[in-house]
Order: sequence, then structure tokens, then C-alpha cells
Amino acid sequence: MTSPQVLNFGCRLNAYEAEVMRNLARDDSNAIIINTCAVTAEAERQARQAIRKARRANPDARIVVTGCAAQIAPANWSGMAEVDAVLGNQEKLEAKSLLAALAPDGPAVQVNDIQMARETAAHLIDGFDGRTRAFIEVQQGCDHRCTFCIIPFGRGPNRSVPIGVLVEQVRGLVAKGFKEVVLTGVDVTAYGADLPGQPKLGQMIRRLLAMVPELPRLRLSSLDVAEVDADLWRLIADEHRLMPHLHLSLQAGADLILKRMKRRHLRGQAIEFCQEARRLRPDITFGADLIAGFPTETDEHFADSMALVDECGLTWLHIFPYSAREGTPAAHMPQLSGTIRKERAARLRAAGEAAVTAHLQSRVGRTEHVLVERSGFGRTEGFAPVSTPAGLAEGDIAKLTVTGLHNAHLTTAA
Repeated sequence: MTSPQVLNFGCRLNAYEAEVMRNLARDDSNAIIINTCAVTAEAERQARQAIRKARRANPDARIVVTGCAAQIAPANWSGMAEVDAVLGNQEKLEAKSLLAALAPDGPAVQVNDIQMARETAAHLIDGFDGRTRAFIEVQQGCDHRCTFCIIPFGRGPNRSVPIGVLVEQVRGLVAKGFKEVVLTGVDVTAYGADLPGQPKLGQMIRRLLAMVPELPRLRLSSLDVAEVDADLWRLIADEHRLMPHLHLSLQAGADLILKRMKRRHLRGQAIEFCQEARRLRPDITFGADLIAGFPTETDEHFADSMALVDECGLTWLHIFPYSAREGTPAAHMPQLSGTIRKERAARLRAAGEAAVTAHLQSRVGRTEHVLVERSGFGRTEGFAPVSTPAGLAEGDIAKLTVTGLHNAHLTTAA
């Protein structure tokens, strides 16, 4: 029996949900699931392109479209001639709805109002296709309304997975041989607000690590610097199993733009967060999401974003040229030209590439603990890519000496 093919776009949460769908639909149905993203117009364009390509290559397959873009505007996808069924973000994780969509005579559209969702279903999955690290959903949805972001309309309100369920899932994955787990969600630092006792993210992580002592490595996905709790600060300082790599949802470096984005932090808070985290954990590295060319962004505002790369010591950047999303307040603000957005995005990417090179060069001569993801490739605790020596098995954590840098990868020797 084989699972349907899943073509995945967007975030790590989608990667987790792709595995849930594969597990729920373990049959030999001739189906292709397109798991869409709605963050940018480019993400939607890529999904449409993939749908058309999949149909040309598989004329008899049943093509099912799901994910955030499908949840927000199902008619846009059901109207494509290549598409057989459209499934909402809640429905794709429910066996009955998913199997109905995959059936040859299944319903064309199953998309309910996700704003009515109040729970996150617990899905215990036993592995990840072609991965040595596992992604675990700890919460869903978002109660905030950043002016540029359409995702709350695709994911619904904040809702968290109980700690006991997370412990059970992580234990199962470790038993399957996974050495690293990544905690994912839409607004991870909002974890627990809807649970009895309202446990914070740091409390959940502390309990999870205490109850699964056999887990070697735990990694966090995107954090909001305005919502870091005391337990999480203590873990950053003292817990070696929490990887020294944090990805931050920063978006911009100018206070006025942050206010117009309706973000919860200002520039100074971002800098203070990075300084304090580095004081507690000197080897920590930071990734960040940054938007280039937000409406009303001046040259001075953009210069603040460029400077933030150095002032925060950012390394792994995800750069997005601003993309107006219908239904968001920012889409009605004075827009910058596409040329300016692309030019600023290119400059930010260049700053990010320079930061990566500098960081990798700083590791030469040091000893790193590397998780081998596949033959010849792994990642350090700080998420740096590594060319690994021959003879190491996938899933090994190897202690290696960094000998140099080649093609943006660290080179190593045992």
C-alpha cells in the first residue's frame, strides 16, 4: 500500500501536516495532494504551476488542493480545470474528509469556516518521509492581525496541543530513531493561552524535555521576541538539548513600519532580545523573517532593516518582497513599485549571504556536533550546513572538526 503524493508549499507546519495526510491516506489511490501556501502571490503562482504540471504528467490522477490558499479562496482553486477537489485546512487533517476527497466520486469542495475551530486535533505520526528531523505541531492559528498577513484567515484562532499529547508523540518519534524534533506552529509563542492553567511555551518545553530525556535535540521554529517567557529564557541559558538557533519573526527594522505592520515589538526590543540571548548562550545563531518594500517604507526605513542584520547579528534570513494580500489592511496602504520591492529584497538577501559567509568562516577550526541528514550532508547545532565525511550513517550525531568552507557548506573531518 502506498500513500498519495503530497506536493508541499510554505512553512514547516505544512511539512508536518503533509505527513499527517500521508498517514491518514495510506492506500494505493492514484492521487496527488497540493498543500498550498498563501503568504505571497508568488507562493500561490508556484502552486498553480505545480498543479498544471502534475496534471500533464498524471492525466488520470485525482488532484486535491488544500492548505492556506485553498482555505481562504476555495473557488479560485476549484475553478481550475486540473483540480478535482478542494479541501480546507481543518478537513485535510480529518480522515473522513480527506478520504472522501481522494475518492474518485468524492465531493468537489469541503471547506468550512475555520474561524469556528476551537481545538487542534492530536495526530500521532510515526515518521517523516526522507527526513532525519521531525516537525511537531504544538499550536495552530493566530489571534493577532498584522496588517500584511492573510494567514489567520487560513488557519483560524490560536489553539494549542496539550503537553501530554506532545510528550506521547515525541516519545514515539524518538523510538523510531529521530534525533531532533522541531516545534512548529503559526504563532508558537502564543502556546498555551487556550489550555487549562495557561502554560507558557517555556513551561511546555521544560516539561517535554524532562519527560522525554532520551530526546537528544530540540529546535524551535519562528518566535515573536515580544512574547518570550521566563522559563524559555532559562532554557536558552541552561538546556544544552535546546539547539542554539532561534528563528525570529522580525519583519522590519524601523519602528514606524513595525507600527504600521501592527507588530508587537519595536526595533529596540529585537536588538535587546538578541543581545540577551547571546549573553546567555554565546554560541547562539539567529534566523529572521524580513519583508522588503512594505507600503510607505522610505529609504531611511529600509536602511534600518539593513542595519538590523548587523545590530542583531542575524545569519539565516528569509527575505520576502512585500506582497499585497487581498483582505488585509496593508493592501489598501500606498504601495511601493515592484521594482523597488525587488531591489530592496535583493540587497537584504546579499546582506544575509555575507552574514552566512562570515558565520561559517568563524566556525573553521572548531568542533561541531553534526546531525547527519543524508550521506555527505548534515547540520550543526546552530543550523549551519555541513559536508560530512564518508562512512557516517543517516541520523548519526557526529563530533566533527571544521576544516574549511566550500560552496557555502562547512567542510569537516572526524
